[in-house]
Amino acid sequence: MNAAASVVEVRVPDMGNFKDVAVIDVLVKPGDNIAIDTPLVTLESDKATMDVPSTAVGVVEKVHTSKGGTVNTGDLIATVRADGAARAPRPAHAPASGAPAAAAATPTRAPAAPAAAPAPARAPAPAPASASAPATAAVPPARAPGAPPAAGRGAVLTPRSLLGVPTSYRSDLAPIDEPGFTRAHASPSVRRFARELGVNLAQVSGHGFKDRITHDDVKAFVKGTLATPAAAPASARAPAPASTPAPPPLVPAVDYSQFGPTTVEPLSRIQRISGPRLQASWTTIPHVTQFDEADITELEQLRASLKERAQAAGVKLTPLAFIMRACVKALQEFPRFNSALAADGANLIVRKYVHMGFAADTPNGLVVPVVRDADRKDVYELARHLGQLSDKARAGKLPPTDMQGGCFTISSLGGIGGTAFTPIINAPEVAILGVSRAAMRPVYRDLTFVPRLMLPLSLSYDHRVIDGAMAARFTTWLAQVLADPRGLLEAVP
Repeated sequence: MNAAASVVEVRVPDMGNFKDVAVIDVLVKPGDNIAIDTPLVTLESDKATMDVPSTAVGVVEKVHTSKGGTVNTGDLIATVRADGAARAPRPAHAPASGAPAAAAATPTRAPAAPAAAPAPARAPAPAPASASAPATAAVPPARAPGAPPAAGRGAVLTPRSLLGVPTSYRSDLAPIDEPGFTRAHASPSVRRFARELGVNLAQVSGHGFKDRITHDDVKAFVKGTLATPAAAPASARAPAPASTPAPPPLVPAVDYSQFGPTTVEPLSRIQRISGPRLQASWTTIPHVTQFDEADITELEQLRASLKERAQAAGVKLTPLAFIMRACVKALQEFPRFNSALAADGANLIVRKYVHMGFAADTPNGLVVPVVRDADRKDVYELARHLGQLSDKARAGKLPPTDMQGGCFTISSLGGIGGTAFTPIINAPEVAILGVSRAAMRPVYRDLTFVPRLMLPLSLSYDHRVIDGAMAARFTTWLAQVLADPRGLLEAVP
């Protein structure tokens, strides 16, 4: 061993206020030759993932942490048997005489600069050079631009950041799907490794900690690609269609019986049908939810005064009837909320009719009956149709025609509870109003606090069609209408 050899401790760098950061991958093992900035371990906090790089050149003597453990700032990661000469800064120029022969005769274990380390030990010396050009004597044969150097047995693990430009800038490899690559669950070192090989991480399945993509997963993907028929490489070089989104990640299958007793209950037919539609709406529509509240103190007083007369006419006058009437007026005031995005994504289809949907809770699941021509019905007629459609839905006798053609949906949880929620838009509609339980609260008015019945409103909207300012104006206008309920009793022409 070189007399100048020493043992260098590589420790966790300053991580700020993070404590007990998880070690999700150990990238080296005892006996590996490493260079400056070679990733040693990968750490993951609740905010980000980072690699701990080597601060020395040499051979890993011992790794002092393990996958699945935790570390803090200053903890020992690894000890490296380093050579003092190798750890010195790279000289700007070599001595004028004697250096070329010494450099050519030095074996691969000698502390050479990282870029020259991968050269084979028995590689033939380059063409003789004069003493005036010693710096070029030990340079290995040229290789194709961007191609990684050959990694022979016992070769130094050169930091991957020095191996060339990203594959997305190389003409000899297929372009990488950058959005999918960015969303992949992988550490920085795996991402660099994948770029070197031209692997699209969006197509790689992870089998590491928390389904993270590891180096072995990337290698297995490459082996599988090479094992495909000969026609595959040509097609692999063709970029994927830009319109094809990456498939959503699958939830891993779990054997729950290993944790305790279980039973299997089938989903209802309604849940099996509505589930995929809800998922499609949530993943394809950019949802934003505007929260507001309305003072319905006078509305409840008015409803209580009209309840007996409505019951005598066979009508159950619920708060939902007033809310629906207010939403009809709001759609007339803001017609964009009564529109649909055209299939080409470049136009809006504005409806000239108003069919109002409402979420109905049934023993078999949630359904959305539609009150047709709601703009031609007063509060009493709306209440009558709400009662009839709800009874049909609970009895399972709601025909498909009564659940089609909706323009805007109201999802009311006021009879159950809650203060706010994010309703999912019922596509192809562009907005949905969520209503939570009203509560008596002190409101500061006229230099004093007065008790007022406040109704929480949650408006989810399609941000491709409606912007935040318009949504805020909509809920503000709607709250003002609900606060003055006399206008909701106007006769419908």
